[in-house]
Amino acid sequence: MTETTINTAATAGKTTSGAAMTEQRKSRRSLWRAAVVLIIAACCYEAVARSGYFAPALMPKLSLVAQTLVTMLADGTMIEHSVFTLYRVMFGFLLAVLVGLPLGILMARFAAVEGFFLPLVSALMPIPSFALVPLFMLWFGIGNLTTILIVFYAATFPMMFNTWSGVRSVNPLWLRAAGAMGADENALFWKVIIPGASPFIITGLRQAFLRAWIAVVGAEMIAASDWGLGWVIFDAKEFLNTDVMLAALVVIGGIGFVFEKMVFGSLEKSTIQRWGMSRVAKG
Repeated sequence: MTETTINTAATAGKTTSGAAMTEQRKSRRSLWRAAVVLIIAACCYEAVARSGYFAPALMPKLSLVAQTLVTMLADGTMIEHSVFTLYRVMFGFLLAVLVGLPLGILMARFAAVEGFFLPLVSALMPIPSFALVPLFMLWFGIGNLTTILIVFYAATFPMMFNTWSGVRSVNPLWLRAAGAMGADENALFWKVIIPGASPFIITGLRQAFLRAWIAVVGAEMIAASDWGLGWVIFDAKEFLNTDVMLAALVVIGGIGFVFEKMVFGSLEKSTIQRWGMSRVAKG
C-alpha cells in the first residue's frame, strides 16, 4: 500500500468521524432546545395555575400532575391504557400506509386510477373522523374494531394525497436522464421515482400518524369500552379529575415526541437529508 493510499484512507476516516461528531452535536442541540421549550411551557402553565385565575380543581399544579402520573405508572394503569391506545393507533396507521401508499402511487402513475379516486379523496378528506364515530358505532358496535377503523379512515387520506403529490412532482429531467443511461421501468420506479417522492411520502407518514392520534383519542372517548388514553381523559372529566386528564395528555405528548425523534426523524436523516434533498435549519 502506497503512502498516498494511506493518507487518502486516513483523510476519509477523519472526514467520516468529523461528520458523525457534527451530527451528534446537532442532535444534542436539538434535544436541548426541545427541553428548554418544554420547560418554558411548563413554567407558563405553573404560573397560571398559581395565579388563582382558575380553581385548583380545574388547573392543578404540576407537582400534583406529576404525582398522579407517577402513581398511575407505578400501579400499571397508565401503561395498560397506553398499550391499548398504541395498539389501535399502530394497527390503523399501518393499514393506512398499506392502502394509502400504493393507491397514491397508482393515482400518480395512471390517469384512470387518479380520475376515480381523486374525487373521493377530495370529498372524504375534509370530513372529521370524529364525526363518523357515531355512525361507525351503529355499523360495527363499540370496541377495538370501530376505533381502529376510525384511525384507518383518518390516516389513509393524508398518506394517499402526499404520496400522489410526491410521485407527480418528481423532476422529469431525472427520469429522462436515468432512461438515457439505460434504466428500465423497474429501475426508474425504485431508484428515481420513490427516492424523488420520499420527502412527500415522509410528510404523509407524519401527517397520517398525527391524524391517527387525533382520531384514536376522539374515538376512545365514545366508542372504546374501558381502556385507552382517550377513555381515561373522558372518564376523568366526568369526575373532575383534571390531574388525571393532564397526566394522560403528558403521556400522549411524550409518545408523540419519541416517535417524531426516533422514528420519523431517523427515517428523514437516513433518506432525504442523507441524499441532500432537504435543507437542515442552522443554529
